[in-house]
Amino acid sequence: MEKQKDAIYNIPFALLCLSSFLFSASFNMLIPDLPAYLTSIGGAEYKGLIIALFTLTAGISRPFSGKLTDTIGRVPVMAIGSLVCFVCGFLYPILSSVAGFLLLRLLHGFSTGFKPTATAAYVADLVPSDRWGEALGIHGLFFSIGMAAGPAVGSFISDRYSIDVLFYCSSAFALLSIMILLNMKETLVNKQAFRPSLLKISRHDVIDVLVLPAAIVTLLSYMAYGAILTLIPDWSQHLGVVNKGMFFMVFTLSSLLVRFVAGKVSDRYGRIYVILAGLVILCLSLLIIALQSNLTGLFTGAVLYGIGTGILSPALNAWTIELGSSAHRGKAMATMYICMEAGIGLGALLSGWWYMDKLALIPSIFVACAAIAFMAIAYLLFWKQRKGDGVSL
Repeated sequence: MEKQKDAIYNIPFALLCLSSFLFSASFNMLIPDLPAYLTSIGGAEYKGLIIALFTLTAGISRPFSGKLTDTIGRVPVMAIGSLVCFVCGFLYPILSSVAGFLLLRLLHGFSTGFKPTATAAYVADLVPSDRWGEALGIHGLFFSIGMAAGPAVGSFISDRYSIDVLFYCSSAFALLSIMILLNMKETLVNKQAFRPSLLKISRHDVIDVLVLPAAIVTLLSYMAYGAILTLIPDWSQHLGVVNKGMFFMVFTLSSLLVRFVAGKVSDRYGRIYVILAGLVILCLSLLIIALQSNLTGLFTGAVLYGIGTGILSPALNAWTIELGSSAHRGKAMATMYICMEAGIGLGALLSGWWYMDKLALIPSIFVACAAIAFMAIAYLLFWKQRKGDGVSL
């Protein structure tokens, strides 16, 4: 049956967006307070691992989530991701040692290893191919609202009540996400029953070589995000910002302003030029944060970073789906997300290792992040030249 022009604006898509908002808020609301929490339990030297461990298991789980998305269905895999957030939120107050905390960061990473992979495939199933950019942009609005509201609300809860209450609230948001998913209709046509053999991964299940161009750009552009997650809470506090989640709220809200439009523009004019524009703005934002060590620089950089990521995200997702095959959308999205998690994890690990609680080093770290993002621009221009000026993506 042919998908209608208004197929994006229906109840299944609305439920998917609401579930993603709750899921995003669930794990993002913890981020601003985790560095201080880790310090309070004696693990200050492990701040770089807060994000790195999370992204490690997210990346490791991608081949499994991609294969399961293409076999047992989109909805069960999305539910697994939200379930992990629900369980981990309750365990943080119980496993309160440094070792226990780091173990939970490993386990928590499975959440983003599963849900976003299946979600992107679900969107591609629901929406006509000539509107993928628009649909992913709209979905990104809701995910980004969760990213914006989560840190700000999380910091408010921890300041007003306690870090343990924050952990329990994170679980509650994840539970609501699961409840929504249980009422959603599966879109995978040839769905299989789960069997243990599906967890056996071959080298062909790990990487979809067709989508490597999009994956490489994703890897290089998201290293800066790992550094931001690791360093911005301390940098914000140093500059006098009371709510450590404010930077995240500002950059995420600014991304909301462009996601919808950027997705539609990439549908009409092609992905490459839109991605290039996003990368240029991303580089500029990082340089402003680095070279203006004051509140004006911090929040100007936050606004531009949000615009850059708001342009990049729907275009990169849609480009990944276009480069891959319809029979392996789970694997295609898993490949892109593996590189995203690798970029975030490397950015967090390297910036934490470089930083070592020396605030004077933070500007130079963001300059390095800008240089890495510029490498994504160079690679994309090289790829386009090899493909020829006639490339329509």
